[in-house]
Amino acid sequence: MKGLVIRNTGSWYHVKTNDGRIIECKIKGNFRLKEIKSTNPIAVGDYVQIAVNPEGTALITEIEDRKNYIVRRSSNLSKQSHILAANLDQCMLVVTVNYPETSTIFIDRFLASAEAYRVPVKLIFNKVDAYNEEELQYLEALITLYTHIGYPCFKISALRNEGIDTIKEELKGRVTLFSGHSGVGKSTLINHILPDVNIKTAEISSYHNKGTHTTTFSEMYPVPGDGYIIDTPGIKGFGTFDMEEEEISHYFPEIFKVSADCRYNNCTHRHEPGCAVRNAVEQHYISESRYTSYLNMLEDKEEGKYRSAF
Repeated sequence: MKGLVIRNTGSWYHVKTNDGRIIECKIKGNFRLKEIKSTNPIAVGDYVQIAVNPEGTALITEIEDRKNYIVRRSSNLSKQSHILAANLDQCMLVVTVNYPETSTIFIDRFLASAEAYRVPVKLIFNKVDAYNEEELQYLEALITLYTHIGYPCFKISALRNEGIDTIKEELKGRVTLFSGHSGVGKSTLINHILPDVNIKTAEISSYHNKGTHTTTFSEMYPVPGDGYIIDTPGIKGFGTFDMEEEEISHYFPEIFKVSADCRYNNCTHRHEPGCAVRNAVEQHYISESRYTSYLNMLEDKEEGKYRSAF
């Protein structure tokens, strides 16, 4: 029997079958051996085959080929990946300039990973009601930067329910992963989109200016217009996984485009003569923050570990 994984609670998976039933499932014993590198061989958004037991639960016996997925390194120094979600039409990364701050390094790591697995990303800038003039100017600069690169950007206030209707339109007919740091207002935003779901929310710590985890497990919710939202726990840093050093520049579209003019085909854009990328950074055609993020990811590869985004 075929089904869609709509919730992962760590040990159990909730699978929605083609006839509309939701069945609690476990993974068949030898399943984990196939993807040793992953902490979760099955992710929300996966299509699976299940075998139902007489007591009404089931075993997941097979996972169908994925269209794509978003993956990150599971934790510091870990050799394992964690798949956030599978079979996505788009991601919406919820970003805050402050309360808490989302660094450009975190944004760029997320965008590069999404590029690597062919998942389009839209940036949702939340809490626009809370910023002072300087923060609003910085927000506009970020929107100009990422729009120019090709990432659609939206300004909202989830607290005041402003800009939410535009987001609702973007969700129709699509499977959308929502991600971001804890405390950026992801749960508040989803509660406005789906008032019947009533996801738990929490205040951010004024002392640390960081959020607390309110979503514990990944879960998939249907939205009006034949779409789905996948809500995931807030993430602190975004360790990239399984990227070769020479590939990293490919996942920064503006760097990849300019790199065609570099003197050497294997240019790493750090110290080689005739590097078109470093020249473009000096001429402000490529953003310094994006170039810094690129170098930061190269350092990961050299040190063989995941560096925190902060």
